[in-house]
Amino acid sequence: MAPTPDNLRSIRKYRHTASTYDSTTGPTWPIRLRCIELLRLDPGDTVLDVGCGTGLSFEPLLEQVGRGGRLIAFEQSPEMHAQAEQRAQGLRAQGWQVELQCASAEDVRLPGPPDAALFHYVHDIVRTPAAVSNLFAQLPPGTRLALAGMKFFPWWLAPLNLLAWMKNRPYNVRAHELNRPWSLVEPHLQGFSWKPTQGGMGYIGSGRVKGAGP
Repeated sequence: MAPTPDNLRSIRKYRHTASTYDSTTGPTWPIRLRCIELLRLDPGDTVLDVGCGTGLSFEPLLEQVGRGGRLIAFEQSPEMHAQAEQRAQGLRAQGWQVELQCASAEDVRLPGPPDAALFHYVHDIVRTPAAVSNLFAQLPPGTRLALAGMKFFPWWLAPLNLLAWMKNRPYNVRAHELNRPWSLVEPHLQGFSWKPTQGGMGYIGSGRVKGAGP
């Protein structure tokens, strides 16, 4: 499928931010690790890193699944994917199983069913119906899922929402959709719950993919 206008806009954004991306992630590193903990990974598991960026989650994910586990990842930005591939090559040389694709969430075809899926700061993916539909069509019932990202502040702090929008805008096409950003994902999950982070400007949540039928 040809890239959508939103895909192309996102690729352009990350073309400008890819070179400095890793240096900006320090404040959210604890949230990344909390998100990975929520996946409750076991040795031997297969884990999916959705919109993996430069691959910063690769090592902490692999530490959890062990040498017998498998990491599947994808990223649509060529510049971000190139950095992720460098990380993946180094990890493969050490005997870790890493499979990485340069693909959009709307088009990606997973090489196998994961036991768990990490959605860490992938706002445009969770706000794109076609992306959500494609991914959940490939996630088996019971797949453990954890997600984190930015959101608008509670209503009593509404004047601060300009700050949330400004922080999100350099990276995301759908920066204005920060009110319950998990709303397209939640219907696919059972036992979904979330908590605020970053003083209310972020969230972290988890659940399991629902089974087929009513």
